[in-house]
Amino acid sequence: MGSALFIPGVSNIAEAKSPALIKGEKPLILSTWNHGLPANAAAVAKLKAGGTIIDAVETGVRDTELDLSNLSVGLQGLPDREGITTLDASIMSGDGSCGAVAFVRQVKHPISLARVVMEKTPHVMIVGEGARQLAIAEGFPIEKEELSPNAKKAYLKWKETSQYKPIINIENHDTIGMIGMDAKGNMAGSCTTSGLSYKMHGRVGDSPIIGAGLFVDNEVGAATATGLGESIIRICGSFLIVELMRQGRTPQEACEEAVKRLIAKNKDIKDIQAGFLAMNKDGEVGAYAVHPGFNYAKATLQKNEMIDSNSQFTG
Repeated sequence: MGSALFIPGVSNIAEAKSPALIKGEKPLILSTWNHGLPANAAAVAKLKAGGTIIDAVETGVRDTELDLSNLSVGLQGLPDREGITTLDASIMSGDGSCGAVAFVRQVKHPISLARVVMEKTPHVMIVGEGARQLAIAEGFPIEKEELSPNAKKAYLKWKETSQYKPIINIENHDTIGMIGMDAKGNMAGSCTTSGLSYKMHGRVGDSPIIGAGLFVDNEVGAATATGLGESIIRICGSFLIVELMRQGRTPQEACEEAVKRLIAKNKDIKDIQAGFLAMNKDGEVGAYAVHPGFNYAKATLQKNEMIDSNSQFTG
C-alpha cells in the first residue's frame, strides 16, 4: 500500500487502500499533485454553491493558475528557452463537448479560455495569436508580458549553461489535471499548464490535447495525465485508460497498463516521469506513474485528502 504523506497545515492525509476496489462517494473530485488540495477545495465549494461539474473543474484549476508559488501552471510558470511563458489548457464534459487552447500568451486563465472555445465556437482547439485574439474579443484581461520574480530568477540561472535536458519530475510541481463527477454521475475534467520549462518556442505538450492529457466519457469514466507530454501523446494516454475501463478494467488496472505501454514506447525511461489519474462511473479510483513520487488529491463533500499512487518503476 502507499505510504502516508505529511504536508504542513493539512490534516486529512490518507494512505492508499486499494482504491480500485472501493466504490466511492458522489460527488467526487480528483486532482494531480499537492496543489490539488486547494484546487479540490475550490471545486467542491463551487458544487456546494450550486455550480455544475463543468463549473467545478474550471473553478478548481483556476485556483492553481493564480498560485504564485507554482512554477508549472499559470503566467508565473517557467518560460520557454526564449524567456517567454506560454500556456496550454483543455476542458471536457462527459457528453463529449470539449475545448482547448495552446501556446497562449498573456492570458491569466487559459482554462476559462478553453471553456469559451468549447461553448462559443465550432472548434475544439485554438492556438497562439488566434487564442489571444479570442481572449480579447471575449473580454479577458491581457496581462503584461513579464516573468514572475521566481521564474525570472530560475531562467537567468538556466541561461548560464542553457542546457536543454528534461529530467523526471517526482516532486509536486507539474501540470494540474482535475477530473470530477457530480451527485448524478455527470463527469467533467480540466487540465492546465505552462508546459515544460525551457522548451522550444512553440512546443505544445499533452495537456491541451483531448485524448492525451484529458479524456472524459459519462458512459465509462475519466482520466487525466501529468508528466512529460511527449511520452503521453505517443500513447494517447487518457483516451487509452478510458477505453481500457470500457473493456472492463478497473481504473487502477487501466492506469497501470497505460504506464506499461508508455514505458514500452519511450527510450531512456529512467529520465521520464509520467503519471495517470482515473475514475470510473462507479466512483472507483486509480492512479499510477512511471516512477515513485506521484500523488493526488481526492475530495468528496466531506473530506479532502492526499493519496500516494504507490507507483514503482518497472522499466
